[in-house]
Amino acid sequence: MSQLFSPITLRDMTVSNRLVVSPMCQYLSQDGNAEDWHLMHLGQMAMGAGGLLFTEATHVSPEGRITPRCLGLWSDDNERTLKRVVDFCKTHGVAKMGIQLAHAGRKASNRPPLQGAGPLAANENPWQTLGPSEVPYGDWPAPRALDDDGLAAVKAQFVEATERSARIGFDVVEVHAAHGYLLHQFLSPLSNVRNDRYGGSIEGRMQFPLEVFDACRAVWPETKPMGVRVSATDWVDDGLSVDEVVEFCKALKEHGCDFIDVSSGGNHPGQKITLGPGYQVPFAERVKREVGIPVMAVGLITEPAQAESIVASGQADFVALARGVMDNPRWAWHAARALGAQTDYPAQYVRCRPDTWRAAPAVMAPAAE
Repeated sequence: MSQLFSPITLRDMTVSNRLVVSPMCQYLSQDGNAEDWHLMHLGQMAMGAGGLLFTEATHVSPEGRITPRCLGLWSDDNERTLKRVVDFCKTHGVAKMGIQLAHAGRKASNRPPLQGAGPLAANENPWQTLGPSEVPYGDWPAPRALDDDGLAAVKAQFVEATERSARIGFDVVEVHAAHGYLLHQFLSPLSNVRNDRYGGSIEGRMQFPLEVFDACRAVWPETKPMGVRVSATDWVDDGLSVDEVVEFCKALKEHGCDFIDVSSGGNHPGQKITLGPGYQVPFAERVKREVGIPVMAVGLITEPAQAESIVASGQADFVALARGVMDNPRWAWHAARALGAQTDYPAQYVRCRPDTWRAAPAVMAPAAE
């Protein structure tokens, strides 16, 4: 029996399989609003790419966006347009719906990748970025260090976005504390050189991310799960270490976190990553083993047998894919066939499942001439 295609329950949410569609930035929003592209992109993924589908990083404020074209959830228009997409996915799809809430911090105010990436120029309407300290990302513009009022404002923005997520009808929230964005910036000694209670040791550096998590958890329905995405290492000497991230995850568990999505890197342009199939899985395995919390594994997981092995061996509870499902939005269907398992299909598409048309071809409508 396939473990990859076995159900799992977090609080009152049961996911039919262990495949997760990771957040994938699309850079096609206007003023943070979800557009027809998002309806198409998330709609096709909801049909069978995995049991749980996350939106792209959805930013809690305009200044928290990576680029001017990033998705957001700070306004009524943002909420209305995203609800349209989620309602469609829930009506026609088979996946549970998750949202990843984010603030880019010092890595905000950038051009979209297809427009060259990098910081916005003076004639491109850049904005002042924010961070734990006035430490820039490489040679990018330095952020403004958040003072007490700024910290309170950011926390309130995460709370408001969480409340909007509940009204929209999402099944799960993931707080983004990875990839060099604001909450990761607080965790890492490379970007956080504060000398107040939010800096210093990992106990201090994790304080603000924990406060944000607590504030979001307090307004999110008790029956629904909430997790956190972390970068397990900065891949830089003297940067955030796996040992420190394990301590952060232990604290998150004590604060009511339901799962950890384990990635890595993103907080320093000098990072040196050793790539290879499943290269981040050992990080997830360690968090699962030492913290005792459900984990998601990501990073160059491309084959059904590979994904099955990760779950069956107990290295992770979920396997998350992004590029693989962009290439093949029916990845889960094909993986189930390869593993001799069954998975969910939308009712309109059940007749394309091989066991139905091979067993009873007569029930199929004739092809159009």
